[in-house]
Amino acid sequence: MANAPDDSTRRDFAAYYEGIKGRPPRPTLVRAVSSFARPGFAVDLGCGDGRDTIELLRRGWRVLAIDSNEEGIGRLRARDDLPEEAALETRVARIEASAWPPADLINASFVLPLLAPADFGRVWKRIGASLVPGGRFSGQLYGPNDGWADRPGLSILDRDAVERLASGFAVELLDEVESDEPTAKGAPKHWHVFHLVLRKP
Repeated sequence: MANAPDDSTRRDFAAYYEGIKGRPPRPTLVRAVSSFARPGFAVDLGCGDGRDTIELLRRGWRVLAIDSNEEGIGRLRARDDLPEEAALETRVARIEASAWPPADLINASFVLPLLAPADFGRVWKRIGASLVPGGRFSGQLYGPNDGWADRPGLSILDRDAVERLASGFAVELLDEVESDEPTAKGAPKHWHVFHLVLRKP
């Protein structure tokens, strides 16, 4: 279980969730899930308030949604658009301390860069090992030009490193994008992001 956040951390998360409230699912998730002929089982790592989880459930998928922040899971559970009879399991836990069953789809939208470098490789191996043949990964990684690249404790990868990670998969999307856009809390930021959809052979 995650440690209980202090008041300033709670305010930080509250501002973040208000900033992303009502946003649609990420295009990488939509692209990945649209590639399947039928619904299956998905794991949504760092699910937050559930913008991607809800799309999976809407399409008939079974979902295990994992997030280290209890408020995010609470917001997901309280969403007005949570489908009735949704096949949803939620878990408050850190990704690096989590295990999950074999899955058809593992989604990790903008969360893997927040792992410490010492944990990143182990989590990436777990993702690859837990995908069934024909399963897909969708998510993002941060490049060296990202505005947060100099922050300690983040996992930042250049193009060569990203391509090495993807080399064991069939690459359905590897889109490198740089842009200047505010964060969810309104702060200015330069983004250097690799958007990925990878299929396990």
